[in-house]
Amino acid sequence: MRTILIIFAAAGVSGFLAQEGKVVHVSAPSAAYKEVIPGVSKCALWGGADRGPVGAFTRFAPGQMNRLHTHTNDIRIVVLEGAYIYKAGGEEIRVGPKEFPFIPAGTPHVSRGDDKVGALFYEESPGKFDVNYVA
Repeated sequence: MRTILIIFAAAGVSGFLAQEGKVVHVSAPSAAYKEVIPGVSKCALWGGADRGPVGAFTRFAPGQMNRLHTHTNDIRIVVLEGAYIYKAGGEEIRVGPKEFPFIPAGTPHVSRGDDKVGALFYEESPGKFDVNYVA
C-alpha cells in the first residue's frame, strides 16, 4: 500500500481573509476560489492549511470523486449547497445543506460532490489540512 501526501498551503489558496482583531464578512457563493486539485477549489478564510488550524470554503465540481484517502487531523464540515457524499467503511452517506459531518483523523474514506450540482461547504481542521491517498 502506497500513500501520497498532499498539503494545500494557505499561501497557494486565494482568499485568505480573516485577520485577528478585524471583522470580516465573506459570502461563500461569491468568494474567490482557487483550484487546488482538479475538481476541488478552496477559499481560505483563516489559519494556515500547511500548519493548522484552518478554515475554508471548499467546492467540489459536479461528480468530483476523491479516491480513498485519510487526513492527519479531524475534519468538520457544514454543507452550504449541493451535497457532500462520502463513504467510510461500507455505507455511503449523503450530507445536504445545513448538515454537519465529522470525519475523525485517520478515517479512510472516499468523498465526492453531487453528480448534478457538486458541493459547496465550509470545512475546518484543528491542525494542518492534508490528503493522504491510500493506494
